[in-house]
Amino acid sequence: MSVSTRTIAELGALVGDPGRANMLMAMLDGRALTARELADRAGVTPQTASGHLAKLLAAGMIRMERQGRHHYHRLASADIAQMLEAMHVAGAGIAGRVGRTGPRDAQMREARSCYDHLAGRLAVDLADALTDREEAVGLSITGEQRLVDWGIDMAALRRVRRPFCRPCLDWSERRPHLAGSIGAAILDQVLAAGWLRRSEGSRALQVTPVGQRGFHDRFGLRFGA
Repeated sequence: MSVSTRTIAELGALVGDPGRANMLMAMLDGRALTARELADRAGVTPQTASGHLAKLLAAGMIRMERQGRHHYHRLASADIAQMLEAMHVAGAGIAGRVGRTGPRDAQMREARSCYDHLAGRLAVDLADALTDREEAVGLSITGEQRLVDWGIDMAALRRVRRPFCRPCLDWSERRPHLAGSIGAAILDQVLAAGWLRRSEGSRALQVTPVGQRGFHDRFGLRFGA
């Protein structure tokens, strides 16, 4: 068995356990969570959660940060997050689902965090407003200027050691939204501006009245149509 094949098999075994899969999905919002919080999200005992976390740490899928007496866990990288999001897309296709989730998931479909960037219908609409779809997903000249005028430092983002702008296939919309350093900068900006706010215990993001005006005035996006 080749190294790459073995790696795929090992990752599949790790993600294939429902408890570990639920814990990984809980970390997809980019926030660091304690073992107790992850146990609650996964519906397992703290002891079982500790065993799962040890395996994920050993495989390099997550990392742990110590702060005082507390240990916090988060996904190891944006690549891990992209893999998990891609599994959502593939899983829905294999199961024959078209991405229509129930009413309970309506907010997740509208806007959610995907590790460190924005996902959902709002993210796809924003990508449409900022990119030239005919040339893959890259910022258009107009789109880049909109972000510069909004206060995003493009030169600084291009110096970061990660992809500047890359497509991330949205599992509910089936079209790409923006990831990379520009995707992270946009999510930071809309949260700081109060355009979106996080939902407790969920990746869902709520668009505020201020956000509806901001997204419309700056990017031409409409809500409730």
